[in-house]
Amino acid sequence: MTTLSFDEDGVDVVYQGTEFRLSSDLVERAIGRPYMEVTDHEVLKIVEPDPALTGEPRRVQDILR
Repeated sequence: MTTLSFDEDGVDVVYQGTEFRLSSDLVERAIGRPYMEVTDHEVLKIVEPDPALTGEPRRVQDILR
């Protein structure tokens, strides 16, 4: 299971027991949109090759409210 923890500067990720950080700049370049408009599902797709997406995607700005 992958864990994503968002803040205004990026995402802390735990993937297969490995912890790392994706900066907001890196996420913006990878997705092609401003960080606050990116969804949790899109970030998960950066991390996992074939993620099991459940629920509705949520934008970072909505998560941080």
